Amino acid sequence: MPKWIEAGLLEPLDTSRIPRWTELEASVRDIPAFQKDGKPYFVPVDWGNTAITYHTDHLKDADVTSLQAFADPKHAGRISIGDNVDDAYALGFLATGVKDWTQATDAEFQAASAFLRQVHGNVRTYWADGASLAQLMQSGEVYLSWAWNETFSTMTYEGHPIAMKRDTDEGASSWVCGYSKLANGPGSDDKFYDFINAWLDPKTANYLVSAWGYGHGNAKAMAEMDTADLAAVGLDSTENLRANTLWQAPVPVALREKMIAEFELIKAGF
Repeated sequence: MPKWIEAGLLEPLDTSRIPRWTELEASVRDIPAFQKDGKPYFVPVDWGNTAITYHTDHLKDADVTSLQAFADPKHAGRISIGDNVDDAYALGFLATGVKDWTQATDAEFQAASAFLRQVHGNVRTYWADGASLAQLMQSGEVYLSWAWNETFSTMTYEGHPIAMKRDTDEGASSWVCGYSKLANGPGSDDKFYDFINAWLDPKTANYLVSAWGYGHGNAKAMAEMDTADLAAVGLDSTENLRANTLWQAPVPVALREKMIAEFELIKAGF
């Protein structure tokens, strides 16, 4: 986001056209990196975790108390992590003791990379989307993954023995996703704001939580949901979501470029 804002690729949002703007989760709506000159450029629409997710016919809770499980040779060929540089390095940094990657030193970056190289030796495949990961886990071909909320939520709803463990020794990762507006982009401003406002409607929030297991950007809508239902999927509060996690905040540009280049080398076996 900061890179795109500084490059002039995005334009600030007209919050007067987003009636539910004040209902949004302030802790992510007001992140300084998503603003410039006091103007917002980002609409937070969903948030969640990337955490250990496992097939309980093959592994028990005691087998996954630590993220070091990903590097254990006994799981070779039965592991999948996302083909996503942010999630991958969240795993690498967490496993090597770093919770705030925005302050990571070069030595810490090298340690995280070395861990991911160990994990690479165990990886069956790098999943590209939730549906492909679900197919891998359904049969137990992959029984240990570094996955988003939806894998646990959708697969347990379908009756598969899948669990998600956020409280490992090293924790989990947390993130927020959202929408921005292209500067001088094609299309219709009216349709852009119609789309955003539909996303922020409480009906969308209910669907996102119940069907996918993700938190919604509309904090007011979340607060009106059944607290027991939210707690059951670990979404009772953003404070709990981000406790003992690596928050995927924007990293310095130089570090991000190194992460991108190194992850491509790791996936290629170098």
